[in-house]
Amino acid sequence: MTEASSSLDPQTRISLYRQMLRIRKFEEKTHELYKAGRLTGMSPHLCIGEEASAVGVISALNPDDYILSTHRGHGHCLAKGAEMGKMYAELFGKETGYCHGRGGSMHIADVAKGNLGANGIVGAGCPIALGAGLSIQKRHTKQVVVCFFGDAATNQGTFHEAMNMSKAFRLPIVWVCENNLYGLSTPIENVAATPTLSDRARGYNMPGVTVDGMDVEAVRAAAQEAVVRARAGEGPTLLEVKTYRYFGHGASDHRPYRTREEEQDWWKRCPVANFRRKLLSEGVTTEADLAELEQKIDAEVAAGIAFAESSPDPEPEKSTLYVYTED
Repeated sequence: MTEASSSLDPQTRISLYRQMLRIRKFEEKTHELYKAGRLTGMSPHLCIGEEASAVGVISALNPDDYILSTHRGHGHCLAKGAEMGKMYAELFGKETGYCHGRGGSMHIADVAKGNLGANGIVGAGCPIALGAGLSIQKRHTKQVVVCFFGDAATNQGTFHEAMNMSKAFRLPIVWVCENNLYGLSTPIENVAATPTLSDRARGYNMPGVTVDGMDVEAVRAAAQEAVVRARAGEGPTLLEVKTYRYFGHGASDHRPYRTREEEQDWWKRCPVANFRRKLLSEGVTTEADLAELEQKIDAEVAAGIAFAESSPDPEPEKSTLYVYTED
């Protein structure tokens, strides 16, 4: 695994912590809202525990770079600059949501910020990322595409087809496998030919890197190397981020397929809590400053929910708008 970078300036490190804490609090409140019956529809797929992956990777990008997300994509969306109010509005099914309330938790997109969207199909972002990368190449821009997907997606045909074509055409893509060890309830080690998923890059003659996904600085350092390669025209990289989702696949998943001891061990590696301790122990910030930061994020969450709840529902007669073409 790659080692964490220690060369970041204090402001950047505090920004990384702020973004991870922002995601954590958004997700905690989303879980609370769903359990209280204030969110309808399918249970949101929470990324609690995976914050360092989203923040570490996306912090290495430029504002005009693209990302493709997954069904567990709230963190990606926030790290790419999304507004909490519009995100909560989408979860509440409101007209002011990013997809006008038509997409919900698994289909949030923010094209203006370069987030080309999430979807509920395993590995479906791969061919979309391929098209975005080809577009960049044809337009001769210096943009980069990051495609997030889970460990189970590496067994999908779309993944292998996209990996092959991205290397054959030397496209500016960073493939990011968020390996949280389970495809829903199936341990990836039971269905993968190799325990190190980044090894699959060898079959496509591209770099494959595995990084500690609970260390935001390590993730950022690995992502920066891959982004620099892509932007310089050197083609794609497969980045395997070893992480863990603390909650179940969804609200109905009580995790019978893994032990509570395993979960406790991973909680000790919490990317948010451990980075907080690191910043304090190294004198980067103070308890008072972090308490103020937390209060601001709490206020942002509260304001986002208030915005969503006060927003109008979509008009029934326009329910197909944005869903089908006008023709």
